[in-house]
Amino acid sequence: MSALGWLVEPWGYDFMVRALVITLVVSVVGAMLSAWLVHIGWSLLGDAVSHAVLPGVVIAPLVGLPYAAGALVFGLLAVWLIQEVRLTTRIKEDAAIGVVFSTLFAGGLVLISATTSEVDRGHILFGNMFGISDIDMTQVMGLALAAALIIVWWRKRFTWFAFDSAHMASLGGRPRLTSAVMLVTLAMVAVAALQAVGVVLVVAMVIIPGATAHLLTNRIGHMLWLAPLIASLATIVGLYVSYYADTAPGGTVVLAHGLGFVLAYVFGRYGVLRYRRTTAATSTPAEAP
Repeated sequence: MSALGWLVEPWGYDFMVRALVITLVVSVVGAMLSAWLVHIGWSLLGDAVSHAVLPGVVIAPLVGLPYAAGALVFGLLAVWLIQEVRLTTRIKEDAAIGVVFSTLFAGGLVLISATTSEVDRGHILFGNMFGISDIDMTQVMGLALAAALIIVWWRKRFTWFAFDSAHMASLGGRPRLTSAVMLVTLAMVAVAALQAVGVVLVVAMVIIPGATAHLLTNRIGHMLWLAPLIASLATIVGLYVSYYADTAPGGTVVLAHGLGFVLAYVFGRYGVLRYRRTTAATSTPAEAP
């Protein structure tokens, strides 16, 4: 097979094209949000929300609703509960996250075992990237588009909140509202990513791209385009490997994200970036770029 044939062959199948489109959309939106989440230190919130939606995924089909609707309701509930526990008790945020997400996730597992729900726990936990239906695709694209519009509209406030929430509050910038909007957006992205990579791996989609970009630059403006670029490359590489190696697509894509982080770490610590930082640090002010 020629090199061109090798590159083109996977995209001759409808299921591969669907997987590419849906995963690219979700990973790009999640990567944009991850730039702020990593800087603020809210990485665990992505994990919490992704696990907390499980009861909604189980309940929604039982009452005749799309699973995405139930997942979104419980994602928003988890965000609200975490913030309420953190703000109204002496419990710190990490403990509040652990209590809420583990309780809701366990509740979802109990519901799966106690009901006649048709939910495939394997697909929910690990994704069903190659089995996305038209309805699923519409739901995911709608949530991702809504999240993207919020991110674009609120990007300046998100950046202000991430860097100096105290100053934002002193000037009447309403940091609590900004925080709430960011968390709602996180819930939407987590639910959108659920279909592609599942509950277990959603956190990777909203954390690893931002963490990787943060290794390469300290500027939030650069992170906001670098993280989606990294996520897109990892998605494409992961899908190629999954197709030719016949491996689980969600896990393979996330593994590609992880390998990208390793490369950025090595490149930043031992490669050109480290050399540039050392040179800049040892240069006189007149010599520094």
